[in-house]
Amino acid sequence: QVQLVESGGGSVQSGGSLRLTCAASGNFLSINDMGWYRHAPGKQRELVASIGSGGPPVYADSVLGRFTISRDNAKNTVSLQMNSLKPEDTAVYYCNAQMVLHGKGWDRYEREYWGQGTQITVSS
Repeated sequence: QVQLVESGGGSVQSGGSLRLTCAASGNFLSINDMGWYRHAPGKQRELVASIGSGGPPVYADSVLGRFTISRDNAKNTVSLQMNSLKPEDTAVYYCNAQMVLHGKGWDRYEREYWGQGTQITVSS
């Protein structure tokens, strides 16, 4: 069973910083893309940032220059450093990972997993 466990959510004033970390555990072969999404009330879930196993990170325009995504492949973790937070960053943040799993025999397949979500609240 694969699990993604997030930590680091909370409340902060505008201009403050927070760091989210997501750790993957369980029976998997490897991890392809890892990323963070967020879901604010009344809005659709949106991609915040993602990073491949060896490629450059991708950011939403709204967080470019303020957020930094990083991953530690040895520890199977992905982190999101959030600086200069704004009230519009308030949302539930979800970790996402594309995991490569064992199939039958030598087969492998990719499956998407989500963390449980963590609340980020930025007050003005």
